[in-house]
Parts: sequence; C-alpha cells; structure tokens
Amino acid sequence: MDGVRSPQSTAGFGELLRIWRERVGLTQQVLADHATLSVRAIRDMESGRVRRPRQETVRLLADALRLEGRNRSLFEATARRQTPAEEPADEPAAPPVARGAIVGRDLEVEVLADAFAVHGDRLVTVAGLGGVGKSRLALEVARRLHLASRWSVRWIDCGRLPVAGLERRTDLARAIGERPTLLVLDGADAGVDTALLDELFQRCPGLRVLITARVPQPLPGGQVIPLAPLPTPGPELDHDPLALADVGAVRLLLSHLRRLRPGYRLEPDEAPAVAALCRQLDGLPGALELAAGWSTVLSPRQLVARLADGPFHLAPPPAGYGGRADIRAALGAALDRLTLGQRDLLERLAAEPGDWSGEDAVALSGRPPQECLAAVHELLASGLIRSVQARDGVRFTVLNLCRSLCGSRVAYAELATAS
Repeated sequence: MDGVRSPQSTAGFGELLRIWRERVGLTQQVLADHATLSVRAIRDMESGRVRRPRQETVRLLADALRLEGRNRSLFEATARRQTPAEEPADEPAAPPVARGAIVGRDLEVEVLADAFAVHGDRLVTVAGLGGVGKSRLALEVARRLHLASRWSVRWIDCGRLPVAGLERRTDLARAIGERPTLLVLDGADAGVDTALLDELFQRCPGLRVLITARVPQPLPGGQVIPLAPLPTPGPELDHDPLALADVGAVRLLLSHLRRLRPGYRLEPDEAPAVAALCRQLDGLPGALELAAGWSTVLSPRQLVARLADGPFHLAPPPAGYGGRADIRAALGAALDRLTLGQRDLLERLAAEPGDWSGEDAVALSGRPPQECLAAVHELLASGLIRSVQARDGVRFTVLNLCRSLCGSRVAYAELATAS
C-alpha cells in the first residue's frame, strides 16, 4: 500500500487509525481480529481515550492494515508524537457546568459520544419538543468528550446570541484551530449559517458540530436524531416499586421528589400513582420537573387527581421549586409548525386509542403510502408521536399531552363552527 497517498494526521493517531481502517474497508471488529487486539482497544484508540498506544500495539495495527514504506513510517510516527511534552500546552476549553444530574439518558449519551469520537461523524442534530431535554443531553455529551478525550468545547446559546453574531468567522476558526473540538449550537430553531459551517469544517480538521433544535434543518452530510421523551412504565409494573424505579421517567421523577422531600421512598401503596403520573406526562422531563415542584404540598395521588380533568391544569410551581417549562406552549408551537396534511393526520391518529403502525396510519388517512409515511416521519421528528416496543415491527403512539391538546383544539373548532 506504499503507493497510496497517506491521509492527513493533524487530528491525531486515533483519527488516522480510523481513516486507514475505513480506507481498507475493515470494521473495528475485523481489524481487532486481524491485529489480535480487542474491539474495545480499537474503539478506545479511535475515540482518543487511549492517546499513547504501546509500540507493539502500533506494530500489530500497521501489519493488519498492510501499511508499508512511507505510509507505515508516518503511521508509527504519529503514534509516537502523542507524548505529554508535545501536546498543546493550553488546556482544552471546558463545557458549561450542569445545574443537575442527567437521569435516564445513558444510552443516548453513549450513542452520541461514539458518533463523534468513534465513528467520526462531523455534524449531528438532536431534534425534539421543548422540555424533552435536548440541551441537557448535549451538555452531557460535551462533558464526556471533554473529560474522556480531552476535546475542547465551544458552546453557543443560539436563543440568546446568533452564531453569526458571536465573532467573525476568521476569529472562530482561529480559536478552534486543529484541536479536536465540539461546537454546540444549542437551540438553533431559526436555522444555522451553512456557509459558516462549511468554512469551519474546511479550516478545522478536528471540528465536530452538535446542534439542538425543535425542528431540524436539512444540512448536507448531517445526521438527525429525534429525541423521544423518557420511557414510561406499563400498567403491569404499577405494583412493583423495584421494577418501576428502573424505568427512565420514574427515575427522573423520583430524583426530583427526593430533592424536595429528602428521604422519600417509593412505597407499594404510592407506586401506582407515581407510574400513572409518568404516563400522564409522557415521560417529558420538563413536565415531570414541573409536577415534582408541587410535591411539597401535593402527594403523587393528589397530583394525578388534579391532572385527571386535563394535563395542562397544573400551573408552574413557585419560583425555585421546579421547572418553568411551558409544555402546553411547546406542544402548541409544534402543532402550529405542521402542514395542514400533517395536522389532519395527527388529529385522526389522536382520536384512535392505543398504538398503531405505519400501515394503520395509511389506512386511516386514505392517502398514498409514501405521502402518509413521510408525514409520520415528520411527526416523529417533531416529538408529537413516539415509537413503542412491538414484536411485529415498528409501532407508534401519540403523546397523551398531544392527544389532549388536539382534542381540545378540535372541540374548540367545532364549537366555533356551530356558533
């Protein structure tokens, strides 16, 4: 392979290893087998978790990749350059400090961190409803990459300061340089400057970009990941406190309850109310935090009773006792962004009990399959529906909060028409 042009190694040994592996068409597992190493070792080197591999390990990898001559010399030299004396003297920029722990998002954090550090994705958008936890997830991913891989993090709150208004492009590119960096564009609901991103990607070889937005903007080469609410418990777990405590939405609600009521324990007699509360609020982190803010004066049973007449009857608690997220406003804004066809389909699905498949949606809508399935895809990306576990393929359900809001809107429209 000496006649093959060597890739640039400015992003470090891990990046160079990934480039060569992909160039010769090997998966991490196959390369690990050929080099008699573990797949974990390959993953850790490519992600930057292992920055100074042993000389014997580098030799085994070069043999497995069939590197010869100049390519092999550059490969081995890049590994030797990863020494403390030659690393940049300045500390990598740290992400903002989180205000609280993240609960129930372990899998999402791992998938996103590996997308950047292991698989080499450069542009990922996390989309979802307001209050679903996009910013907190992005912050945890940034923290992990900063601590485990020594990446710099540049965080831009697009709701307060547009990307273009932060600083001149040349200054931003110069600040990032060639260091592995995660640029987070948080709350980019108005879109991003694609020309700026293109320029930054060209000038900064170690740059990765994570965008959070309620509606994803189509971007060349970008990957969109819809962020669903936390998993909620099924009725079969209502009387099993131990099993309930392992469900994401319940874990988050309990963490809030224990802050406001130290020593709180999930007793068997209160478990059904906690489970029902998580289901009523769809596992939306913002809604769960808001409800928990009232736990100093209302028990879970009382909260469920207050929500029985409508999930939006619970006002935000006094300042300092819970979240201030306006879930009704977030859902209403998501509904208003839908096209007439998408809204009509959602209203039809919301009127149907239980879950449904894509084929069910096509039959219910009476529209061409491709058109209907595209609308289902948009509803999922908007966070108004969620996928559910099923043995017979992918199935979905409309959020309870969305179902309630759709019903009230339809009833209001019918009343207005009749009068």
